[in-house]
Amino acid sequence: MQNVLGVRFRDIGKIHYFLYSEKEEIKRGDLVIAETKRGIECGKVIVFCEDFLYDEQYSSSEKIIRKATADDLKSLKSKKEEEKEAEAICKKKISEHKLNMKLIDVECMFDRKKIIFYFVSDSRVDFRSLVRDLAHIFRMRIELRQVGIRDEARILGGLGFCGKPLCCTTFLSDFQTVTIKMAKDQGMSLNPTKLSGTCGRLMCCLKYEEDVYRDILDNMPKIGSAVSTPQGLGKVVGYITIESKVKISLDSDAEGALPKIFKLNEIKSVDID
Repeated sequence: MQNVLGVRFRDIGKIHYFLYSEKEEIKRGDLVIAETKRGIECGKVIVFCEDFLYDEQYSSSEKIIRKATADDLKSLKSKKEEEKEAEAICKKKISEHKLNMKLIDVECMFDRKKIIFYFVSDSRVDFRSLVRDLAHIFRMRIELRQVGIRDEARILGGLGFCGKPLCCTTFLSDFQTVTIKMAKDQGMSLNPTKLSGTCGRLMCCLKYEEDVYRDILDNMPKIGSAVSTPQGLGKVVGYITIESKVKISLDSDAEGALPKIFKLNEIKSVDID
């Protein structure tokens, strides 16, 4: 049995998990110094699991070095100031080189051995001359990383249509696949402006209730199938999915009449020869 710490190294983004069995007491909310594949980083403990059963997925060269000290906190504060300065310098250099790219964030490793510049662009960018300039200025390893518009929204933040801060800037650690079929399953308007988030892609929240809707729809009769109801035979023309209700066009109704609504347990499928 060992402890597992879930650490987030940026205010947003993925949670990284580490095995930890040292005697130094670490709890949720503490800042820790860790060795990762990217270098030495400082992050906050988001998840803390005691006496966790050993699992190979946590066995790697990545490890927790120590709980952050007072000196580490001072270094972290100065690192954030350095990142702001680096952002201003990089934006100036991008303008000088007339590159078609938009800088959206800068991240410097805690050990000051590497600095990452995140940018978005509509096209492929030849930034070799920019990298040379930045390496000459900062005297450390330079990495320019192009990200998509969903990552841009996550980094810059904002409010969703619900009026709350964007999910990707608060609790979503990974983006999941969202499809237009999810909106259809939930009976939503297929108007792109109502389904798109700040990033211009389909809203992540369409994924949240999809499993519930799919479970309900799996028990629904197919559109166009014949059914019997308390008011006679009819044909399925639609659903009110979340209420487990079915819209039926009765055979006895006049042409153009509105469909009747029945609960799922009130109808039965009918075989038509």
